[in-house]
Amino acid sequence: MIENEIKITTEFIKLDQFLKFVGIAETGGHSKEIVLEGAVKVNGEVCTQRGKKLRVGDVVEIDDYRLTIV
Repeated sequence: MIENEIKITTEFIKLDQFLKFVGIAETGGHSKEIVLEGAVKVNGEVCTQRGKKLRVGDVVEIDDYRLTIV
């Protein structure tokens, strides 16, 4: 498992934007596919809402990545 802390400078970031921001998704469409496939967990639960607002302290898991928002 690769663990990283990702710093955001806004109040929140939407899940699909986050996946592009960290380089997991190449495009918005790719990000949407990843989320709708159920491949992403937010705080330990599968999330299929691509517009889910992520805030400081949230943990996103996908494949071998565990990304904590700081």
